[in-house]
Amino acid sequence: MNAPRTPLFESRLHSLPPPRRGKVRDIYQIDDRHLLIVATDRISAFDVVLPDPIPGKGVLLTAISNFWFERLEHVIPNHLTGIDPASVLGDPRDHAIVAGRSVVVQRLKPLPIEAVVRGYLIGSGWKDYCQTGRVSGVRLPPGLELAEQLREPIFTPSTKAAPGTHDENITIAEVRDLIGAELTARVEEASLRLYSEASAYARERGIIIADTKFEFGLTDDGELRLIDELLTPDSSRFWDAATYRPGSSPQSFDKQYVRDYLETLDWDKKPPGPHLPAVVIERTRQKYHEALQRLTGKSLDA
Repeated sequence: MNAPRTPLFESRLHSLPPPRRGKVRDIYQIDDRHLLIVATDRISAFDVVLPDPIPGKGVLLTAISNFWFERLEHVIPNHLTGIDPASVLGDPRDHAIVAGRSVVVQRLKPLPIEAVVRGYLIGSGWKDYCQTGRVSGVRLPPGLELAEQLREPIFTPSTKAAPGTHDENITIAEVRDLIGAELTARVEEASLRLYSEASAYARERGIIIADTKFEFGLTDDGELRLIDELLTPDSSRFWDAATYRPGSSPQSFDKQYVRDYLETLDWDKKPPGPHLPAVVIERTRQKYHEALQRLTGKSLDA
């Protein structure tokens, strides 16, 4: 892997009005029908954006997401348009900023949930299970271990956290109250099928997808579309299949490494986030790049 480019913490384009900034992505409105999404190098943990970027992370996330969007388009259409981002930017100074880390997408109505699928018991799901024997209202068998594979993947949705707050697991009944029974069924079916196909593919390449989150939006005609990112180390837990053992936290190719470091600090998980040491930044970058290489067979100058 070559040396990383200068990290991009925030994009400031000359060609378009100021963006709406998410935890990682800067979203620019092109017109009434299209958005430009720029994946920055910001990283968040526990729903807090940390002050130190991971150089090249946005390029890696974009490459991984685009790989999955293409591979899984037969399951459900996505928000990509195929429009070259440079073609919507009139100021040539913007072209280098967005190169490799941006996509032009359809402007859709996002659903107010995160569609989480879990194939293994870890993270907030493990905490809920230890307290209640359930995850998002789904009862699981007693006696399961940390990181144990579930008999079958489960759909465990969560809220979308407002800035400065944390996502919360919710039941499918609560999702039905938010978006209706018919749409909930469509989201659950699509999520489980996406996870099933992706996890089988990844396992052949030495990666266990322990869990992941999907986001969906609606067209004006009510058609469901995949949006945001897809099956990246930011939105998923990627474990090394060769070293996986239930009962302990597995080696991973995702931002769990950052979370684990932050858990050693005296930090209340509220803004502002603490700085990351150089070794944590570099190791995180390497993990993300290995995920890209294993999943796609490609390497980037990220």
